[in-house]
Amino acid sequence: MSAAVLCIGTELTRGEIVNTNASWLAETLTDAGLEVAAIEAIPDERQQIVDTLHRLSSQHLVIVCTGGLGPTTDDITSECVAEVIGVPLDRDQVSLEAIRTRMDKFGRVMAESNKKQADFPRGATILPNRKGTAPGFAVQLGHARAFFMPGVPREMKTMFGELVAPALAPFVREAMNQVRLKTFGMTESGVNDKLAGIEAEHSVTLAYRAHFPEIEVKVLARGEDARERARRAADAVIARLGPDVVYGEGDVTFAEQLGKLLVEKKLTLAVAESCTGGGVGRLLTERSGASDFFVGGVISYANSAKQGLLGVPAELLAAHGAVSATVARAMAEGALRALGSELALALTGVAGPTGGTADKPVGLVHFAVASKTGTSDRQMVFPGSRTQVRDLAAFAGLSLVRKVVLHGHDEDA
Repeated sequence: MSAAVLCIGTELTRGEIVNTNASWLAETLTDAGLEVAAIEAIPDERQQIVDTLHRLSSQHLVIVCTGGLGPTTDDITSECVAEVIGVPLDRDQVSLEAIRTRMDKFGRVMAESNKKQADFPRGATILPNRKGTAPGFAVQLGHARAFFMPGVPREMKTMFGELVAPALAPFVREAMNQVRLKTFGMTESGVNDKLAGIEAEHSVTLAYRAHFPEIEVKVLARGEDARERARRAADAVIARLGPDVVYGEGDVTFAEQLGKLLVEKKLTLAVAESCTGGGVGRLLTERSGASDFFVGGVISYANSAKQGLLGVPAELLAAHGAVSATVARAMAEGALRALGSELALALTGVAGPTGGTADKPVGLVHFAVASKTGTSDRQMVFPGSRTQVRDLAAFAGLSLVRKVVLHGHDEDA
C-alpha cells in the first residue's frame, strides 16, 4: 500500500533544522507494513502546499504530513487542506479549551493567535495533542487518507503512536513481522557478506542501518507465517555473526544489555578512563538502574591521577608511557582495589588529533579488564575524528567487558 511522507516548513527547505521527522516516519510506516513511495519537504507557501497535496492525493492512498499547525501567520496547513477539499474552517471549542487549559497549566496566557490552532477543515477527524498546543487532524483527500500532525518531533511521535498508527491498520494488506538485531564489532559490509544466502533460505528481507558505532540488522518477513519466518531468520543471523557481535534485539542499548548480563551474573563494574574522559561512565548511566551493577569510575587523565587515584607505579609510567598495555592493566587493577567491584575496565589511548607518534599513532587505545581471577588486555587502532575515536573506544571497552563475562580471561575474550 503506497504512502507518502510530507513535511511542511520553510526552516526545513532552508536547511536550518534537520528533518528527523521524515526519516522516523518513513521507518515507522515501513515497519507497519506500508510502502513509503515518496518523501517530500516543502516551504510554508500556500500554492505549493495546495499543489503538492493535490498531486500526492492522486498518487498515494496514505499521506502523513507534519508541520504548519502552529499559531503564527506562516502556519497555514489547515487553511491549505480546507482549500484542497473545498470546505470552510470550523473552530472546535473542545480543542480551544484544551489549548487554554494547557497554557494555564504552565502559567501562560493564551494569545489571540493561538485560537487558530483550533480551526479545522469541516468534517475533519481531530487528533488531540497531549504534548503540546497544536492538535492534528485527519481528512479524506480524494482517494487518499491524509493525517496532519505538528512538526515538533516529541508531539508528533506521541500523536502518531496513539492515534495515527491504529488508524493505518485498514491500509495494510498483508501481515508483516520484523526482528531488529543490534550488533557491534563488524563493519556494515562485513555483516552483509557474512549473511549471504539467508534472505533466499528463509524468504525474508535483510536491511542494514549504521548507527555509529553500531550496525542494526532488520529482518523483515511478509505474508503467511511472517512471524515464524522472521524469527527463524533472526536466529540464523545470530548463529552466523555469533553472540559476541549480536548483543541484543529491539531498542536495547549495548550498555543496557551489558548491565542486564552483569546483574544476572551478580557482578559489579568499575571503570578507569583516560582518553575517553568519562564516556564509558556516561554510556553505563544513560538509563536508570545502573546502580545495580555500576560502582563508579575514575577519570585519570593526567599521570598524577593515575598514580594518586589508581596506584599506578611511577616507574611503569616512565618505562612504558601512559598509553601502553602495562599501564592499562595497572589502571584496571587499581580501580578494582579502589572501588571494590568484581570487574574493572581501563582505557588509555591517543584520541588525537595531536599526540600521535610512529609507535603510538592517533587512534591507538589500550584496554584492560581486571577481576579477582586475572586481567585481560587488548589494543586497537580506531580511524576517524577525536570524537569518533573516543566513542568507538568506549563501546569497544564495554564489548571487552562483555566478552570477559561470557568467556573469562581467555585469549579470544
